[in-house]
Amino acid sequence: MKFPSLNEQMDHIKRGTVELLPEDEMVKKIERSIKKEKPLVIKQGFDPTAPDIHLGHTVGIRKLKHFQDLGHQVVVIIGDYTAMVGDPSDKKNTRPRLSHEQVMAHAKTYQDQFFKILDEEKTQVRFNGEWFKEMSFEKVMNLAGKFTVARMLERDDFSKRYAGQQPISIHEFFYPLMQGYDSVVIKSDVELGATEQKFNLVIGRSIQKEYDQEPQCILTLPVLEGLDGKQRMSKSTGNYIGIDEPGNEIYGKTMSIPDEMIYRYFELITDVDAAELKNIKKQLDENLVNPRDLKKYLGRTLVRMYHGEGEVDSAEKAFENLFVKKDVPDDMPETHLPEAEMRIIDVMAFTKTAESKGAARRLVQGGGVSLDGEKITDPFAIVKNDCEHILKVGKRKFVRILPN
Repeated sequence: MKFPSLNEQMDHIKRGTVELLPEDEMVKKIERSIKKEKPLVIKQGFDPTAPDIHLGHTVGIRKLKHFQDLGHQVVVIIGDYTAMVGDPSDKKNTRPRLSHEQVMAHAKTYQDQFFKILDEEKTQVRFNGEWFKEMSFEKVMNLAGKFTVARMLERDDFSKRYAGQQPISIHEFFYPLMQGYDSVVIKSDVELGATEQKFNLVIGRSIQKEYDQEPQCILTLPVLEGLDGKQRMSKSTGNYIGIDEPGNEIYGKTMSIPDEMIYRYFELITDVDAAELKNIKKQLDENLVNPRDLKKYLGRTLVRMYHGEGEVDSAEKAFENLFVKKDVPDDMPETHLPEAEMRIIDVMAFTKTAESKGAARRLVQGGGVSLDGEKITDPFAIVKNDCEHILKVGKRKFVRILPN
């Protein structure tokens, strides 16, 4: 096939990325690919530690799609064996190990969701259990013998845990080795990963050299913050938007993101072109538009991407009915919280929507409390005051919580 020019490819590849290392090697790989009309092998691994893919995952998947659109071969590694170890990147303690049965159940949903973005016919999906379950202990020792404990302790997360006398299990050291060996098996030319994955990606280059392969280039991608605008998007923190969620949920959650996250979401998780991105940035920087209108545009865009045009209007209408027309009054008390984060029962006591914290706890447990249209079931759920919230208690008590 005829590949786009070097400059076209580099512009497309570098959009929304943090680092491309080493860039000169990447240029040579692309030039050789164009000359020989041979696609590069582009790799990203996913550990199915939870059943659903959220928008944070799609930062990498969409970048894979960029490579795919440029004519390169995308290989998705589902880490059925690495997931049982658990990636220690950015972790303060050893992660609980999952059984292979749990991992494979999650992996099934991952495969279904990948192809909402990637072209299934042009994507190779490999499970790293294919090679790890066949690896003899001699080969395991050979792989482990190529790196020292001192090298592993160069990792920021390991070094901090070691200095703080926090336990580090031996099996955790195997994670970057296993991820790197995946690159050897598929002869990866480029590997993608979030910024905290950089150590693992660099180890992959070293391992390929040890096995007499040309080392992969690495492309690091930004971590997408969740609905709170601070912590990374994660199911464990509840600040996520799942791509399999109903359209009205995707739209409603999008409307709750902080204003300062609008451009970042457009850039990292949509296909809005460069000219439109520039226009959005100008509108935000110069206060030419109400941020709420851009959130509506973003919400409609995301619903269209994952559910099709047919659900866009109904998702928006559901939100308007819930927050504008029917369930939420036009006039309600407004307040600012005294702290950056408060438990829901403390918020209810502060706003006088409950007579006491005990009464607030009973109301939550009885199913009578919602925040931004979502029922709260945990009396100790945290409310953050970095964006606007609508608190509803019972059928008639409403409070608008304004960000500080």
